[in-house]
Amino acid sequence: MGAVVSCIQSALRTIGRTIMAVINGIGNILMAIINGVVSFLSIIVGFLTCQRCGGRRRHTTGGTGTRRGFGRRRHHGTTATI
Repeated sequence: MGAVVSCIQSALRTIGRTIMAVINGIGNILMAIINGVVSFLSIIVGFLTCQRCGGRRRHTTGGTGTRRGFGRRRHHGTTATI
């Protein structure tokens, strides 16, 4: 009798996991569609406000420029020679 109950529990657990996997897949599809729509609207708004058509240009160094105020400090003539 215990084997029958165990088999029924396993079948119901499998059905529950399958339903949850389907719901998770639908949720992921909806999230991808919503993210695509938001990105598209962001591009349209950016174009209408001239962010991408040359209105305000942002000058960045790309991480390769020199940073002022960092690095080794050089004190000429202020330190004693050992």
